[in-house]
Amino acid sequence: MPEDLNQGLIDFLKASPTPFHATTSLCQRLETAGFRRLDEREAWHTEAGGRYYVTRNDSSLIAFRLGKRPLLEGGMRLVGAHTDSPCLRVKPQPELQRHGFLQLGVEVYGGALLAPWFDRDLSLAGRVTFRRDGKVESQLIDFQQPIAVIPNLAIHLNREANQGWAINPQTELPPILAQVAGHEPYDFRALLAEQLTREHGFNADAVLDYELSFYDTQSAAVIGLNADFIAGARLDNLLSCYAGLRALLHADGEESCVLVCTDHEEVGSCSACGADGPFLEQVLRRLLPAGDSFTRTIQKSLLVSADNAHGVHPNYADKHDGNHGPKLNAGPVIKINTNQRYATNSETAGFFRHLCLENEVPVQSFVVRSDMGCGSTIGPLTASQLGVRTVDIGLPTFAMHSIRELAGSHDLAHLVKVLTAFYASPVLP
Repeated sequence: MPEDLNQGLIDFLKASPTPFHATTSLCQRLETAGFRRLDEREAWHTEAGGRYYVTRNDSSLIAFRLGKRPLLEGGMRLVGAHTDSPCLRVKPQPELQRHGFLQLGVEVYGGALLAPWFDRDLSLAGRVTFRRDGKVESQLIDFQQPIAVIPNLAIHLNREANQGWAINPQTELPPILAQVAGHEPYDFRALLAEQLTREHGFNADAVLDYELSFYDTQSAAVIGLNADFIAGARLDNLLSCYAGLRALLHADGEESCVLVCTDHEEVGSCSACGADGPFLEQVLRRLLPAGDSFTRTIQKSLLVSADNAHGVHPNYADKHDGNHGPKLNAGPVIKINTNQRYATNSETAGFFRHLCLENEVPVQSFVVRSDMGCGSTIGPLTASQLGVRTVDIGLPTFAMHSIRELAGSHDLAHLVKVLTAFYASPVLP
């Protein structure tokens, strides 16, 4: 079972180099399982026992399974995660031709660890908007092959490299794509038009705009002497998206279950499709009658906000509170912060711990050191938007926000098991 889940995650990561591709991958798996797509611009006709999903901006998704029990009686079981990861985004006019090399200007998206981006085989993917036959359309593209690299400067020319140096994202991060002769200006949009033809078989009249990200072409893999780890890009937070999907697909039909995978968490979630925007509330209000039914249902509901946690690193153990150092392969972590950087309280933490104990899933706790700042998640944002009770949890990982992160190879099965039990739970606190 863990092996099948891990391979499924590896396949999902490979198909999901950007939030757009991740959302498409989720949609394909949902449709295969019998979920029906809803359009926000149309009237909805849903029924008890029905399975549905809706997307926004092609990069956020809400999937739900309406249970046999009325929403007003049983509430909703929600699992939340996010589709985006720190990366390098191509600028609108990116062409750089310097010393015979073609490069692209990039902007850093989110709080990326920049050093690991050097000396990696990079490809490019995302959404392209274009004009064809007088109409504006959009399509996803993925070059798949390594087409770029950001070479390090040799240590002979940077003797202080191993003492640490500040990376300048403006001057040191533009990837190299090719050598070019002469000074004829290069047209990046022409390259995108060619890629649209290769992938989709049509000719665009003009490429109008795009949202494109570089990514590492090395596949995720189970690694380690005893296959203890899974290494790959975008584990934060596609790992949680995949775990939530697997749990939703195995949910029984009694309770109403929701999976929320939103974009833009890494940059604050403040967007039309982010957790600090109206997407989730607008979808849920369409499922409930008018009046006080919405508030009553929300107060009978619970959100599990699933986002990766910091595992205690053997080389940097002093970065953790001595009593709160989550270990890889020791189960999901309940994340707690008294300043509300996480939305967990004693009731929601107790309920999640109870679920783990009932289903023989190991569980851990994380509290940041009192002399360090604390990150946050979609949990507090969703809780403040909806007023829904929330517990923040996640699987422990190393190298969060690196181009290649590391998790325990047994933990995905732990998370899927407890989330499946959560979706089936007949009683919430």
